[in-house]
Amino acid sequence: MLRKTFPVSSALLLAAALMASGAYAEKYPVMEKIADKLVHKYETASCEELKEERGKPKSHMKEEVEERAVHMLREDAEMRKAFLDKVAAPIANKLLECGLIP
Repeated sequence: MLRKTFPVSSALLLAAALMASGAYAEKYPVMEKIADKLVHKYETASCEELKEERGKPKSHMKEEVEERAVHMLREDAEMRKAFLDKVAAPIANKLLECGLIP
């Protein structure tokens, strides 16, 4: 019985996730583009590139932009949820693959 319902429930969950991400994309188009760019960066970067980047200090401008983005995410819980829903799994998977998460 479980085997027959699993594909159906998986399809429903996937459809719900896609609809939710579409709603967030309409509401937060800038956040969506930033999240897409961040996910793409982690998916295409090699482990060596990520390790090297971690060791480098951030530029002043990059640090300011990141601070503003984090502030916006802290202020808007719905946007924060949408952002984390989109980026958390791909980034965590890559960091685990690269041995950057103990």
